[in-house]
Amino acid sequence: MNCAVSLFVLLSSSLILAQDDGNAITEKPDETRSCQPDMCDLLMAFGAMKEKIAVMETRLEDSETRLRNSETRLKDSESRLKDSESRLKDSETRLKDSESRLKDSESRLRNSETRLKNSESRLNSSESRLRNSENQLLELRNKERTKVIFSAATGGDQAIGPFNTDKTLIFRTVITNIGDAYSPHTGIFVAPVAGVYYFTIFFHAGGHERAGLLLYKNNQLMIVTGDHRTEADTADNGGNAAFLQLQPGDHVYVVLAANSHVWGTNHHTTFSGFLVTQM
Repeated sequence: MNCAVSLFVLLSSSLILAQDDGNAITEKPDETRSCQPDMCDLLMAFGAMKEKIAVMETRLEDSETRLRNSETRLKDSESRLKDSESRLKDSETRLKDSESRLKDSESRLRNSETRLKNSESRLNSSESRLRNSENQLLELRNKERTKVIFSAATGGDQAIGPFNTDKTLIFRTVITNIGDAYSPHTGIFVAPVAGVYYFTIFFHAGGHERAGLLLYKNNQLMIVTGDHRTEADTADNGGNAAFLQLQPGDHVYVVLAANSHVWGTNHHTTFSGFLVTQM
């Protein structure tokens, strides 16, 4: 562009000089003005150069306008970039803060989980101890509930029997009946729990008749006590005892043997038993 301007100045100067030289020559009337061939070519070149310069100036102005627009857009982009960077920094700061809070929360969560596991372990241990205590308490209560002790006498004031057949002997006078397993109405003891029981039978009878007592578990004969008839003795006494293993609901009772008798009072003929241990 500077070269074109210089050339323009040079051509303008040459043109002015040429005009000055023309003015110095006396013009002849009715003669057409003309220029020398070299000068005409120079002027044509100058006109073309001028047009080119005008086009270049137009392009230059357009380029400068576009440059200003680009610079404006660049400034706007830079401003937006700075704003984005500022927002990015803020987001990074918030992200770091969130990550820090997250790490703290995770740490607290791990501590809480550890404490929870410890609490659950202690709770399981406490529950186990509680169950053991409850089982022991239940066992003690069961033992308290299953205390079984009874003793009963026939009652009356005269001999019982003899009868033609075996007859269940009812001991109507209850001396002790802890657990209510013995019935003074039927003469039958019913085992409330499984276990080992101890039973005794005793009788007093006159010697002029045979005496005989039989202890049954359900329908099974377990033990017997008795005495034969004799003219020498005026009174007979006897007894027997046994440990029996029973299941809940088993019946234990005493039978007066056929053709035998015992003396019925509140003191002489008795039936007793108690639970030794549960099974």
